[in-house]
Amino acid sequence: MKNKIKKIIGLPSLLLLILVGKALGQEPVATDLYNLSKIKSGMHNRRISSSDPEGGNNDRLVNIKPGEKRTIAEISGAGIINHIWITIAPRFDKASRNDIILRMYWDGNPYPSVESPIGPFFGQGWQEQYIFSSLPLAAGPDKGSALVSYFTMPFAKGAKIEIENQTGVELRAFYFYVDYVEMKELPQGMGRFHAWYNHSLTKPAPEPQNATQKGKNTTGADNYVFADVQGKGQFVGVNYYVQNPSSNWYGEGDDMFFVDGEEKPSLLGTGTEDFFNTSWCPKEVYMHPYYGYARVSNEFGWLGRAHAYRFFITDPIYFEKGLKATIEHGTANNLTLDLATVAYWYQDKAVKLPPAPTKEMRKPKPLIGPADVNRWRQSWNEKMGADSTLWGNEK
Repeated sequence: MKNKIKKIIGLPSLLLLILVGKALGQEPVATDLYNLSKIKSGMHNRRISSSDPEGGNNDRLVNIKPGEKRTIAEISGAGIINHIWITIAPRFDKASRNDIILRMYWDGNPYPSVESPIGPFFGQGWQEQYIFSSLPLAAGPDKGSALVSYFTMPFAKGAKIEIENQTGVELRAFYFYVDYVEMKELPQGMGRFHAWYNHSLTKPAPEPQNATQKGKNTTGADNYVFADVQGKGQFVGVNYYVQNPSSNWYGEGDDMFFVDGEEKPSLLGTGTEDFFNTSWCPKEVYMHPYYGYARVSNEFGWLGRAHAYRFFITDPIYFEKGLKATIEHGTANNLTLDLATVAYWYQDKAVKLPPAPTKEMRKPKPLIGPADVNRWRQSWNEKMGADSTLWGNEK
């Protein structure tokens, strides 16, 4: 009897496996590795690079003056940019990557649909340089000096990539590859790539700044905004750079996504580190292809700088009319934080971005270090009567 029951139960499962197997046999799940095996026609690989046109080793753009703009790639017709590589001299501590602006224009538009400092775009915050690794973006050896993008960037009527030197010093050398596929026309339904940089020194709620404050925020009105988009498309990622002037945990702020003009967010999170697929106030470098922490602070508590990222590779956020992507700065926006972000998304057409922060507006706050903490302690000691027996935990 038991054998009969097993056979009866097993029949539907067997039929399901057969049906699934047939379906998979006809159309396997499309992965990047699977797609590599598909033979295509009408595709022509092209490259624009800084290679020496005379065949020598002067493979770079030279002497980019302060305030100068340079077009590094200008393409006509239809195609898809699928790889960008850049490295720059002088070093980051002489020429801040926060002040070299990257712009990309699609389909002959006079306005850019990508505008960001080059460092934050590729995954390096502030005026720093460090290793970063993800699926679409990376900063590789030596010590993060090689900036790489694998984002798909389609265009139907031409593309232009431009840089602007706002560093105040001359860029001695700018090396680059821009690889793309040329085609007669784009496949149906290809969106246009967008990226936008924002920066803000957040203002805290009126209540005392405290990571455990029990405030409430139902509207998201004072949240930090990292994307504010009109039109149809899908949101695919964000690099998040936070500088915290306190040792308190900075990450109790919830993410809130307002889709298609809704008043209350249909996508509401539970905390900053949760949004970035981590947990319990992390302080360790971890880099997954889709998410992680590329930089953390070694100061005590959570004082200092951290860089988190998340790319929505398998779970993009779709919108028909628009999207406002925001995150709290602390519980119910109770913290002063120096925040910068680069958001990445696709739309059905190339659109104009919100105004970009100026050089002065995007200037990061200086790091707070041991000398500053000692100064705080000295001030506290004096207020407590300058008693030599004071330890530091007295109230």
